[in-house]
Amino acid sequence: MPKPKIAYIVSRFPHLPESFILRELDELEAQGFEVILCPLVRHKEKVSHPAAYRWIERAWYTPFISRQLLGDTLWLIRQRPRRALTTIITPLLRVVTSPNFFLGTLGILPTAFHLARRLQASGVSHVHAHFATHPTMAAWIINQLTGITYSFTAHAHDIYVDTAMLREKMAAAKFVIAISEYNQRLLARFGDVSKIHVVHCGVHLERYPLRTSLPEGPFTIVSVASLQPYKGLEYLIRACRLLRDRGVPSFRCRIAGGGELHASLSQLICELGLDDCVELLGPQPQEAVAALLQTAHLFVLPSIITESGKMEGLPVVLMEALAVGLPVISTNISGIPEIVKPGVTGQLVPPADSSALADAIANVMSDPTTAYLRSRQGRDLVEQEFSLEHNVRQLTNLFRPAIASQGLG
Repeated sequence: MPKPKIAYIVSRFPHLPESFILRELDELEAQGFEVILCPLVRHKEKVSHPAAYRWIERAWYTPFISRQLLGDTLWLIRQRPRRALTTIITPLLRVVTSPNFFLGTLGILPTAFHLARRLQASGVSHVHAHFATHPTMAAWIINQLTGITYSFTAHAHDIYVDTAMLREKMAAAKFVIAISEYNQRLLARFGDVSKIHVVHCGVHLERYPLRTSLPEGPFTIVSVASLQPYKGLEYLIRACRLLRDRGVPSFRCRIAGGGELHASLSQLICELGLDDCVELLGPQPQEAVAALLQTAHLFVLPSIITESGKMEGLPVVLMEALAVGLPVISTNISGIPEIVKPGVTGQLVPPADSSALADAIANVMSDPTTAYLRSRQGRDLVEQEFSLEHNVRQLTNLFRPAIASQGLG
């Protein structure tokens, strides 16, 4: 019996912070699906997850411009001129007020036309896109040209910041995945709530074993985050300075991740005289992150909401930290309170508040027994709601009927 076949459209691949997509691809295959990966951009990074390499080898990478793309675009225009021209003009008119979306749509139109023809020839009857922006635009274009059904997962900036054409994308989609209840409520403003299913991202629990003892050495705070403004790492660094000023016993803070703020955060560490206790580790693959979590006494993710509205969705790294049995401190924004439950699985502080963050860290240092109890409850929550195998099975239960239904051809 042939495996059910599905195409996945993503913005770029490989992309280190998006390990949740890589895990989902692997688990879909483990659950019997044939997956065709279609990145819009071939992303080059200094560090990649080892598991990504086999997907890199088989992904359908497509240049923005080539004879093949132009040929496929012209072929579809000749075959279905009205449908093709409407599919080109409609999204451009709808996103013309957003320069980012307008240029992005111009760029992906030939790619989407090419994928429409190639996916149809390969027998794919359903496409799933990660992120409601350009990947879902490509899926929408493919649907308009061929009738191949699609769905998409909405995460964070793609629905918090720029919602161009989100109503049309939701209306045409077979179903929509929200990674949190917070996102489900937001998406309900743009379309039929019955289409929206909450399916959390997840982790392989066996890769994040629950610790049976505390690590030796000084109290160690760990944070894993891309060095972007919305991660709020500046406030963690400043909280470390406050802790030192209060005479807190010896501690260290280790931050794993790469990004645009590396230079400015390094400078801040120097200016605050924290070179001896705050360390930027750079980007790390998921295996290294799992090992790093085992060395920590506390995990902190000090996320904020930027002026443009960027913020977290529901960070997978919180699932990883809780799975290991770490006390966790984060901020009370977006979907974070759905996993870091105050007084149960961790502590929440207001975003952009270094003083409150320092207080919360000091509280864990001074009351390890309560922190220990919360960490066990955190592991229980991850087992119940954030198991990758279970959550991907929820996806497959949505994919199978969609794949079984035939497109318009």
